[in-house]
Amino acid sequence: MHMSETVSSTETSTGFDLADWQAGTLAGTLAGVVMGVMLTTQLTPVIEAAIPAMYGLSGGLAGWVVHVSHGAVLGVAFAAVLGAVGGGEWSTAKTVGVGLAFGVALWVVLAVLVMPVWLQTVGFGPAPAVPNVSPKSLVGHVVYGVVLGGAFAVLD
Repeated sequence: MHMSETVSSTETSTGFDLADWQAGTLAGTLAGVVMGVMLTTQLTPVIEAAIPAMYGLSGGLAGWVVHVSHGAVLGVAFAAVLGAVGGGEWSTAKTVGVGLAFGVALWVVLAVLVMPVWLQTVGFGPAPAVPNVSPKSLVGHVVYGVVLGGAFAVLD
């Protein structure tokens, strides 16, 4: 159920009439762009070399395209998670909180574990060790999750 379909005394309709997957795609894209700006300014080699290397690519533009695409796909996954746990009637604050937790979970699974293994597998020379614990990366994933949750709450 979409927030725009049912309005209770604690929630308001935003006027958007998007399916959950559409709201997730748009929210994930926006969150990916925000996190991409952070990566560009704070972890430049990640977006210019490591992210594109996962797919045999190189360069900042390729890194941006891959990163924002990941953000969009993960936004759809976020929408599915919310749908599975009954998030369609949650407040914006609760949706943002779930987004924050989702961002931390993405960091633990994807950035700390999967990405370094993937980079080692494709032969990326400066691949980080496993686990790849980076506080700056954690902050970026938290920001991704918060923006994702907030944007999703507005769009859904």
